[in-house]
Amino acid sequence: MSLSLEFHCHTRASKDSLTLPADLVATCRRKGIDRVVVTDHNSIAGAREAQTIDPELVIIGEEIMTTKGEILAAFVREEIPAHLTPEETIKILKEQGAFISVSHPFDELREGGWQENDLLEILPFVDAIEVYNSRCMYPRFNRRAREFAEKHNIAGTVGSDAHAAFELGRSLLLLDQFEDAEGMRQVIRGANMQVKWSPWWFHLTSRYASMKKKIKS
Repeated sequence: MSLSLEFHCHTRASKDSLTLPADLVATCRRKGIDRVVVTDHNSIAGAREAQTIDPELVIIGEEIMTTKGEILAAFVREEIPAHLTPEETIKILKEQGAFISVSHPFDELREGGWQENDLLEILPFVDAIEVYNSRCMYPRFNRRAREFAEKHNIAGTVGSDAHAAFELGRSLLLLDQFEDAEGMRQVIRGANMQVKWSPWWFHLTSRYASMKKKIKS
């Protein structure tokens, strides 16, 4: 029996999202999403709150800014601080037994994008890279990630990168049942990918959230 997995989404714990954990959980249930990895920027607070609402649905993750690009992790037990080196970040994640991916690696418009040489250095130590991100503005960013994964025989993940609840489920992994990070590693290569691009105006929700939080602070 297969399940649908949303690997990349955000709650209000991220600086550019206003989505309440309860709203995220309710939307996933309504859309029939079986599991969701909540990956707030440099925080697991929102993921923990969402998991208390529905432990079977929510997997605690984190999108972590390193000194060279962002890393996307699932089954995170303790929050990883931002701005460590990729090697330091990966070491801590491995100590936690986390599943390690790399978010939107070749998106040239984001602070968290990677240089190819830096990505090659960490490739032996990660489980996957994100080969499709719904919020990448240009198709070439996702295409380059997919081609890179194929060339180097690395597994791929996809994600909606949802910063608003209505975005959830735009890009999903359909894969066999799993219970933990090791189980995900075992089934990830057999996943089917269901992807849908998010138009430019979806980014306005992130900008609104950032502005609103700045005003409040």
